[in-house]
Amino acid sequence: MNWNTLTRQVHRWLSIVFTVTVVANFVAMGFGEPPMWVVYSPLLPLFLLLSSGLYLFALPYAPRSGQRTGG
Repeated sequence: MNWNTLTRQVHRWLSIVFTVTVVANFVAMGFGEPPMWVVYSPLLPLFLLLSSGLYLFALPYAPRSGQRTGG
């Protein structure tokens, strides 16, 4: 398994974790004022999604090893 495949899998699983934390946040808000750790729980997966997403976004533009970069 190479680095790009691992990053894609981690990004997919992080999106599931982020979605679950956001849903849990809304459910907790339905019962009243949620604790602060519930409110801020989506932030860690969000920042990890940001970093992996930016890496995956820049991947097609990065020069590959073994290829000529220009004329």
